[in-house]
Amino acid sequence: LHPPQRIPMSTINKVPASAGAEWLLAGFALLKRAPVPLATLSVLWGLLSMGVMLVAVTLPAMTLAMQFLLVLAGPLFFAGMLWAVREVDEGRPATPSNLLQPVRDGHAPALLATLLPQLLAALVMGALLFVMVGTEQLQRLADVYQQMQAVAAAGGQPDPSLVEGLPAGRLLLWLLLVAVVFVAVKWMTFIASPQILFSNTHVVHAMRNSLRACAHNWTAMLVFYLLAGIAIFAVGMGSLLVASLLALVLGPALAMGLWQFVLMAVVMPVLAGAAYAAWRQMLGGSPAAGASAAPTRIEV
Repeated sequence: LHPPQRIPMSTINKVPASAGAEWLLAGFALLKRAPVPLATLSVLWGLLSMGVMLVAVTLPAMTLAMQFLLVLAGPLFFAGMLWAVREVDEGRPATPSNLLQPVRDGHAPALLATLLPQLLAALVMGALLFVMVGTEQLQRLADVYQQMQAVAAAGGQPDPSLVEGLPAGRLLLWLLLVAVVFVAVKWMTFIASPQILFSNTHVVHAMRNSLRACAHNWTAMLVFYLLAGIAIFAVGMGSLLVASLLALVLGPALAMGLWQFVLMAVVMPVLAGAAYAAWRQMLGGSPAAGASAAPTRIEV
């Protein structure tokens, strides 16, 4: 019997903290190079999501199934956006067919597997909550929350004595653990999809490489999340202001719908472009065999 072959570890590049800003700028630059095609892909996803939710509203018995379908479709859609931004980066047009390219290439099972850490984390943290706090205290916490809501709805001030005796310390510790696990899960999937799509990396190794790369470059990740939050807030507030003006002409319902589509048309391509740029910087971004070599830099 031959000994099992060891899979070589991917080389993790150390990048400066400013790289987090570069990733975000790269996302905006890619959107600027093909605003209409990339925005169209996001709008198509929004229309599909709206259609699924309309089915859920029309058939309440299908609500859970439709929500589950949207969760499953999320990684596939984002992978399609990644494919589209790479097409734009390499000088080719982005088309609606890019959204289905990961499925055509057989990457759907691996992309769906990136949801497993989130599911596992939810189950573990839910079980840990029962262990740390206990069923009785959780029931009491739910009762206190309902009482405080009732008092607030009546216009009164909640009685501070309601929260006396609650396991605040254990709840805060649990929330801290949730925050740590949430960050770890996000880091596991941050650049896993580009590895799966463009380097044919196994999903387990892709998530491990993603976690290692993000942990090794935690300062860049911190800068990226901070600036991305500011950028999304600014885009959201700016488009909301325009939607408020349109509401005077089109009505509030239509204006809010347009606002959501505009926000999605900007945010989704930018985040996909940022993840693509982060993959190239932290892991070298070597394309799969047979693919054309990616350029060495992204113009910003």
